[in-house]
Amino acid sequence: MCGGPIRRYGILVLTPLLLVACSSSEQNPGREGESPHPSGSASTKPGGATAQPAAGSEDAGTIDADPARLPATRSAALDLIGRVIADPESFGPGVVRRSPYESDPATWPVLGTDCVWRQEKPAGSVLATVTRSFEVPAAQGKGPIRLSAVMTVHRTREDARWEMAESIEETMRCPTQQLRKGETIGSMVSASLLQGESDQNNSEDDLTEVGEYRSTELGGPHPYSWQQSQMLQFTLAVTGRGAKGRTEDEIGDLTTQAQAAMELRLKSAVEKQS
Repeated sequence: MCGGPIRRYGILVLTPLLLVACSSSEQNPGREGESPHPSGSASTKPGGATAQPAAGSEDAGTIDADPARLPATRSAALDLIGRVIADPESFGPGVVRRSPYESDPATWPVLGTDCVWRQEKPAGSVLATVTRSFEVPAAQGKGPIRLSAVMTVHRTREDARWEMAESIEETMRCPTQQLRKGETIGSMVSASLLQGESDQNNSEDDLTEVGEYRSTELGGPHPYSWQQSQMLQFTLAVTGRGAKGRTEDEIGDLTTQAQAAMELRLKSAVEKQS
């Protein structure tokens, strides 16, 4: 990884400008649920750089998977997601469901060329994807923390790698993004760690992003945190958006705990049985 990092949450964090240089020189490739590039081709970045999925070795990752336990159909993928994706307890005490709790499995968020997120039909590489929404309710002069978790099952490992590669490209392309009407994120700082880099051994590839969240309802700027990891054909992501009185560390702790819970559940669900 290129030099000049900032350290947050125990990982190395790079500014988007530095990531341009790193990704083009190292080919070291998002946002939750973005549409992955078709497998086997490259995605062109601003300035002519080309995003490539993290290569990794074919035995990379921390899962010794049983092929019979890997989903090959949409119904099997949805069943696995139901067993792995975060629930309120994954974040810790005080987290409750928001309504609607689960997204429509027939859609997923896609970042448009205008840097606005929209719900669209999942790409052909996707077997299934589900997003769940949560919050820590407002209390004692503090605003609510809005949380989400997403799990996507791709048809192949390469497709999952493309999703990770395009996630970084999106941050460089859209340093400010509209989540929905009246909600934006910006001033984002991102990091990408492959397995083995800086003691990152939980997944084949791990992305983290922190920044500022603003909304007409909650004001701002408030802390924003996003994490995404890739193992085999799966991607897992968690997002946290703060409010008045909420700290960056508080948001980071919630997202980190839920991300770890999903990774452990996934390993348990697909690993070979001894």
